[in-house]
Amino acid sequence: MEFDLEDPLSCFKEQQAYTITELFASESDHMPAPNYLNSTHFRASFRCEAISLILQVQFSCNLDPYVAYLAINYLHRFMSRQEIPMEKPWLLKLVVISCLSLASKMKNTPLSISDIQIEGCIFESQTVRKMELLILGALEWRMRSITPFPFLHFFISSTELKDPSLKQVLKEQATKIIFNAHNDIKLLEYKPSTIAASALISASRELCPQQYTMLRASIAACENLDEDSLTKCIDLMQEMVMWTEANESTIDTSFLSTETPVSVLERSIKRRRI
Repeated sequence: MEFDLEDPLSCFKEQQAYTITELFASESDHMPAPNYLNSTHFRASFRCEAISLILQVQFSCNLDPYVAYLAINYLHRFMSRQEIPMEKPWLLKLVVISCLSLASKMKNTPLSISDIQIEGCIFESQTVRKMELLILGALEWRMRSITPFPFLHFFISSTELKDPSLKQVLKEQATKIIFNAHNDIKLLEYKPSTIAASALISASRELCPQQYTMLRASIAACENLDEDSLTKCIDLMQEMVMWTEANESTIDTSFLSTETPVSVLERSIKRRRI
């Protein structure tokens, strides 16, 4: 059964009727460990290069962007729990290939090891499988990641919006923002629900400014959201959106852009170093 990022607990529906409360209760289990944000220079550079490689494979293989998103989620969680030996630079490419392989299996996307071999390193299937097992162990086999996507419908439903077309446009724009936000290490400390809420609020500011205040108040009223964290996350996301617009790039992680995903990420990394 294909894993749906918008409905991560769907495989359990026959056994129990899960609620949004369960998503809020479980989301922290699918985040990087807190110490991940205290990255050494090596770990930070490893992470940036790994994401660039994942996006490059997405671009060259025309992968579903959700596969790349899931692979990056696995990468962040794995790196926050597993020390990366500095003397083994080839490990970077093996981790990337293994995260992509696992994500494609979860999304039931046809993708062979040969499709995602990265220039300069050719790994045997057995080697990739061993790394997959290492990643699975580090993630405690929690592969049905709870991401911001399943929270979007909940937050939209909590507002007073009546127009179905506006709801759909808001969801689509928030989804684009979430894809782009996944590359920003400053946003990794926020829970998926907070990312979803912030993305919707940012999208509403652009698409329906007259209803922005009402939408923000309705979403912020959710008892599962921390007001201070939400405010900080919104500010960071607005900064990201404004920078993206100023540089005339799309928020859609470039799978609809004329730029390559690698060039988009490289410019984003340079901005954060300024």
